[in-house]
Amino acid sequence: MVERLTPETRQSALTELDGWENVQTRDAIAKTFRFKDFNSAFAWMTRIALKAEEMNHHPEWTNVYNRVDVILTTHDAGGVTSLDTEMARHMDAQTNR
Repeated sequence: MVERLTPETRQSALTELDGWENVQTRDAIAKTFRFKDFNSAFAWMTRIALKAEEMNHHPEWTNVYNRVDVILTTHDAGGVTSLDTEMARHMDAQTNR
């Protein structure tokens, strides 16, 4: 099982991630992604879903038209792990495609 990040490691990871923030009410990180339209948002979600299946690590997300709100946490570990920072980096990279 993957271990939760220490507060120091987590803060260091957040400084390297563009626009990701701590969720105040739980041990998680979050970001809102905006796209030009629904089709772009949905195409991005599809690319992310393929990676999520490959990693067996699935985001919590909602989609309204061109906006996708994402929360990442590793439920088995009870908080943010390296799986979440890896997924966050992948999401950011897929946004710039």
